[in-house]
Amino acid sequence: MNMIKAKDYKDMSRKAANIISAQVIMKPDCVLGLATGSSPVGTYEQLVKWYEQGDLDFGNVTTVNLDEYKGLSRDNEQSYYYFMHHHLFDYVNINPDRTFLPDGMNPNPEEECARYEEVIRSVGGVDLQLLGIGHNGHIGFNEPGDAFETMTHCVTLKERTIEANKRFFASIEDVPKQAYSMGIRTIMMAKKILVVVSGEDKAEAVKQAFFGPVTPQVPGSILQMHPDVTVVADEAALSKCDLV
Repeated sequence: MNMIKAKDYKDMSRKAANIISAQVIMKPDCVLGLATGSSPVGTYEQLVKWYEQGDLDFGNVTTVNLDEYKGLSRDNEQSYYYFMHHHLFDYVNINPDRTFLPDGMNPNPEEECARYEEVIRSVGGVDLQLLGIGHNGHIGFNEPGDAFETMTHCVTLKERTIEANKRFFASIEDVPKQAYSMGIRTIMMAKKILVVVSGEDKAEAVKQAFFGPVTPQVPGSILQMHPDVTVVADEAALSKCDLV
């Protein structure tokens, strides 16, 4: 595991964008696994800037997203489809037909999860998967549990995750209680994984996930077993870790 220390959120975002840019430049037709939430916003902003400057070309890139709320339509401002278009897709030359997310409006979990696994398989798998990490150590929407979830599945969100996401909604009652998410095995099949983490409130999660035992109670800890993981974390997020 390669641990890169950043000064702050802006520095973390730039360093992460550098890694993604290198992937796109070295393999223009790469498959990027993308994440949502506050952690990668700055990274997407930096990628858009470099695209506008003519330094990046997304014309042959394919993307697959980690997750989507179950029950939210694409035009809902809190859907991850809307998020990706608002922060990245609408501002670069990516082909909309090559951007994939789970369909939150499919009421049949078994059907939707199988469909999305087939999408990932059909594009050749993920070259670089971008991740954040939740306060409880979740990656994607893979919540703490008794076992590592395997493939794409329907998740019932934990109370802490709902609480963390309520700031995006009018009230906590409006936060979806379920989501479709890539499973741990699906994530671990990516050739490379890039994790972005910022803020003192994530320090305990970083310590447990990357310096503690591998356990499904801390889903992100499984990343210790992947052969090519880079973590870009700012000083605050690393404040509980003893780094040489």
